[in-house]
Amino acid sequence: MSKALFVQRRDGRVAALQFLYAWSLNAPHNLAEDLRVFYEGCEQPREHYAYADELIHGVIEHQGGIDAQIKALAQNWEFERIAKIDLAILRLAMFEMVHRKDIPPVVSINEAIDLSKQFSNADSKRFINGILDRLRGQLGRDSRKAE
Repeated sequence: MSKALFVQRRDGRVAALQFLYAWSLNAPHNLAEDLRVFYEGCEQPREHYAYADELIHGVIEHQGGIDAQIKALAQNWEFERIAKIDLAILRLAMFEMVHRKDIPPVVSINEAIDLSKQFSNADSKRFINGILDRLRGQLGRDSRKAE
């Protein structure tokens, strides 16, 4: 992967996380309009965040299934008690792991842990890693390779 694509994907994940976190607190009435306003406040032009758009739409479209997986994998943890930022990170990573076969699952896990270090507290990375590692074990594919 080229450095430019890596940076664009990283920026996309950060933007998607920020939008999904805000969305979890106050769901938009008009997703397209809220995205337009959101991207106006970003440093780069909207085209730079094409990957964020894919992630945001994918997570929102598959939220029910992703949340069901989180509930099943978060052993001894009430879903409602998961911090909203951690929930947004989990939704993002799980969408990638399940629906983006072109990204190795370990990449999604590492990116999620990096996001938790940047946006959450020190204990979150263990919690997020534990859930995503359980999911990785259920995927039935090589976690280090894209398909």
